[in-house]
Amino acid sequence: MADLLDRWRAAARGAGASPDPDTTRAGEQLIVRWREPHRHYHTLAHLTAVLDVVDQHTDLAAHADLVRLAAWFHDAVYDPRAAGDANERDSAALAESMLTGLGVPAPMVAEVRRLVLLTAGHTVAPGDRDGALLCDADLAVLAAPPARYERYAAAIRREYAHVPEPAFRAGRAAVLTGLLSLPALFRSPPLASRWEEPARDNVRRELAALTGEPENAG
Repeated sequence: MADLLDRWRAAARGAGASPDPDTTRAGEQLIVRWREPHRHYHTLAHLTAVLDVVDQHTDLAAHADLVRLAAWFHDAVYDPRAAGDANERDSAALAESMLTGLGVPAPMVAEVRRLVLLTAGHTVAPGDRDGALLCDADLAVLAAPPARYERYAAAIRREYAHVPEPAFRAGRAAVLTGLLSLPALFRSPPLASRWEEPARDNVRRELAALTGEPENAG
């Protein structure tokens, strides 16, 4: 946890947060959220993976520390029973409240809030470098090797254990169909060139398993 806290403090300071104990406590509170027992995929491992992508591709960002802060907050509120984009809206509100309390300038807070909200639909405007990097990092698991992708899909199912199988299959299929309908899953050219096709293959394979249709259907 010490390494994660160091990464949090560095990003917060980079965005203008006060270097005092309040910043450390805020990071600790976020880590508690990411360790909630109902999480199986949206865990500290996911947060770390998103931060790693951002750190490996800071050249793609306009404001890397703001992207890092958005990564910390993007699933900070995560309730699988919530409807629509409630989790993203609540996570954005949490970011606004906590960062303002830490003294981060209002324009920086507004940008982090905007970035968090983008993760609801992963729709990014052309030229939005920070939005593209955050959304690409968030969806990077889609391009994982098939065995790792299957572990991800199984973890998502565990998070939705309260949903009966037929309803889960229908809902998950709708999510996957929505992803496949995006013009591109990844927007940053260096990442898209490596990840787009493996990700689409994985998503098609999962969708076929859920619906019983051939992988190349649609």
